[in-house]
Amino acid sequence: MENKNLQTPPPKKQSWIRMLFQNLFGKRDELDIYKEEQIQSPTRTIIRTFASNKLSMTALIGFVILLLIVIIGPMLYPVDLAFSEQSQQNISPGQNMMSVPPELVQNGIRDIAVGRTFSVGVDDNGEVYIWGKTNVPGTNVTNVPEDLPPIARVAAGFDHVVAIGEDGQIYGWGNNRQRQIRFTRDVQDLGEIIDIAAGYQSTAILDGEGVVHFFGNTNLTEMYEYNQYQGQIKDVVLTNNAAIGLLDDGTPVYLGSKPLPYSTRIPDEKFIKLAATNKTVAGLTADGRIIVWGSPNYKGEAAMPDEFESQPIDIAGGQYHYVVKLENGNLAAWGDNTYRQSTVPASINDGNNQTIYTGYYQNYAVKEDGTVQTFGLKGYLLGSDGMGRDMWQRILNGGRWTMTIGALAVLIATIIGIVVGGVSGYFGGRVDILLQRISEIVSSLPFLPFVIILNVIIGNSLGPTQRIYLIMIVLGLLSWPGLQRLVRAQVFSVREQEYITAARSMGIREYSIIFRHIIPNVISVIIVSTTLSFASSMLTESSLSFLGFGVRPPIPTWGNMLYGANNSVIIQQYWWQWVFPAIALSLTVIFVNLIGDGLRDAIDPKSQER
Repeated sequence: MENKNLQTPPPKKQSWIRMLFQNLFGKRDELDIYKEEQIQSPTRTIIRTFASNKLSMTALIGFVILLLIVIIGPMLYPVDLAFSEQSQQNISPGQNMMSVPPELVQNGIRDIAVGRTFSVGVDDNGEVYIWGKTNVPGTNVTNVPEDLPPIARVAAGFDHVVAIGEDGQIYGWGNNRQRQIRFTRDVQDLGEIIDIAAGYQSTAILDGEGVVHFFGNTNLTEMYEYNQYQGQIKDVVLTNNAAIGLLDDGTPVYLGSKPLPYSTRIPDEKFIKLAATNKTVAGLTADGRIIVWGSPNYKGEAAMPDEFESQPIDIAGGQYHYVVKLENGNLAAWGDNTYRQSTVPASINDGNNQTIYTGYYQNYAVKEDGTVQTFGLKGYLLGSDGMGRDMWQRILNGGRWTMTIGALAVLIATIIGIVVGGVSGYFGGRVDILLQRISEIVSSLPFLPFVIILNVIIGNSLGPTQRIYLIMIVLGLLSWPGLQRLVRAQVFSVREQEYITAARSMGIREYSIIFRHIIPNVISVIIVSTTLSFASSMLTESSLSFLGFGVRPPIPTWGNMLYGANNSVIIQQYWWQWVFPAIALSLTVIFVNLIGDGLRDAIDPKSQER
């Protein structure tokens, strides 16, 4: 029988990624001789040591997650730098704007009205339900009158609610600083009320004799109570600054006295119903045609579908969009679609829609079986700021800019530091003296005052994007002295070693020796310094933006978002506008610093004791 030498098969190579996670989350096995041999290279030793540091590994995973979020997030949630919306200012975090109370659905929906950030519903028993973000300027719309009787109909405005009781009386609650709910005695004694409408700091009441009574900010909303159409009106709608009436014969009329787009562009048509957005009015004719006038090109309210799948029989308007109910029971919508309020979900268009309620950015579709489905703006995950912008979108895009500025500034500083430190350490003598004096001059400059002065002198003549480039360059040009000193010291320690002497004897060019033979052997120190400098650069950019000398709005960075929240009112009442950017910046800096500490410990030979 032939003898065969039995040999132990070589061990399988273990990927470094698997090694990292095994060291962080798994139990490490005793190293046998083959694994011991595998990790003898410096790179493997550094990786293994770093992976054994669970705090640094956790920071690395957290930083990678944050980095992916700020890279991918702006692609999914792009920010419109020109966007602002007064009705969405300073809204608290949460997505409950369309959370219809189940009791309202169970008892039957009689009416729903949509306000700025809240909605009001009335069930078949006349009981009132309020949901959403109910805090409005100066009060809370959940503070309903104590003696409120069963309600027949409601209307919701920017910051107030108006209701018709089953007793025929008018009730109002919410903000009353413009006297929009301070009704006169003659209105309370009208006896019959046909319709009510609530707008921006204004209320219109239509009585049984076809007369409109107006309350609220007459300087903002153009309404002349002694107009020639009083006594002939059967419907009234409010835009942001005007009142439009519908006469008994179907003619639309402007109820103000000053020339506005609503008065000069009224179509010569007969309508069965009117609806209004912030700046436009739409009329529905008996044969299903829809005509929009006012300022229809502002948000695309005039861009209705070329053809509906069925004849429109009802219409309602939101802030910048319209929704119509079709004869076949489906819905169609058009106009602004910032919050998908003009995109009717396929699940809603099942042919069973009975009634539509629309306002601002919310839509409610009541089905024939009494259930309700919604589409539009549910709320803001992290709230909105003082200009009505989504904080989630701005934090994502701000993180991209903050990290980009920090990374490019560090890249510039690293290149300069490596070149200056490598040349200075290798050549020594007069070259070293000259370069070190230059480094000391740069180091002696008072960093923040110098950047602020330079930014004021040059920055005012630059555009927003050019200012970002300026900040990157300035941060890079003023941040390299510390790194060059580290590189210089390391080059001093290795330039007399045998492999450098051998390279010289072979006639290799000196710059090739510096950048191809010396620098790669001191790269570990450079990596650690660069990692820590990245966190410092982000903090510096945020500090400059916080002081008002960095990246200026509307381009978001975490720093200028914090600067925008730098007043006592926001700090006390709108905490989400500074808490979330501060958390994002703090977590990123902490993660980067922990990664740098872990790399430093992994590279330090004194920590590699076995």
